Amino acid sequence: MAGVKKPSPFRKTMRRAAWPALGLTLIAFFGAYAVLGRNGLLAYGDYQQQLAKRERYYATLDQKRTVLKNRVALLDPDHANPDMVDEMVRKELNVTHPDEVIVPLK
Repeated sequence: MAGVKKPSPFRKTMRRAAWPALGLTLIAFFGAYAVLGRNGLLAYGDYQQQLAKRERYYATLDQKRTVLKNRVALLDPDHANPDMVDEMVRKELNVTHPDEVIVPLK
């Protein structure tokens, strides 16, 4: 048994510490990603801001939808509102009476 070398104490210690060190490294990596990552705890405030912004945008779209829904109801073929039909025809054909004044809304 003269040819078999006994491992040094340093090498033996490094082998024993390799798996725990790898485990701690993986835990540290995933822990840091959970806090600092794209979907981490620090991104929560940004998500709240985006949510508030999109809720405001949705509210404006909902208001526009209500206005359009009302206009569609006024143009129902069975009982169309004469004022609404007159307004749309004049707008599309660009026709006015000589005594009318046009006030642009935008």
